[in-house]
Amino acid sequence: REYIYGSADVVGLMCLCVFVKGDKEKYEELKESAMALGSAFQKVNFLRDLKADFEGLSRTYFPNTNLDALDESSKERIINEIEEDFKKGYQGILQLPTDAKFGVFMAYRYYRKLLKKLAKTPALEIKNTRIRVPNYQKFGLLTRSYVKYQLKLVK
Repeated sequence: REYIYGSADVVGLMCLCVFVKGDKEKYEELKESAMALGSAFQKVNFLRDLKADFEGLSRTYFPNTNLDALDESSKERIINEIEEDFKKGYQGILQLPTDAKFGVFMAYRYYRKLLKKLAKTPALEIKNTRIRVPNYQKFGLLTRSYVKYQLKLVK
């Protein structure tokens, strides 16, 4: 929790400060969702980079999880925790000023896509491979997100 706060939540808060352009009331209103979104992004990165972090750097970011024996149940618990962060974060995206909303929405869509891919990947494979979203899927995601945003389907 402490590491996530110092490495992800505060990034969400710094971005929010810029996005609301000094509006302290809006900042306070969106503070929790900005922190949740920052946490979600960071946790997706941790899960994606599990092999490099655990084997290469001897780091683990998921307490109470035995990464030597990562199983589907543990993976599902981690993904559910990240999904909760995304739900809180999305509510804040909807309330962002217009000029900040699309960029944050795009990042949200990308990280959700990566999380869905991780959810479909067997735990053993996550532990042994770095999962990524191919460039052609990123382009498609950007295009669909832009259309949704322009048609005001982001609700």
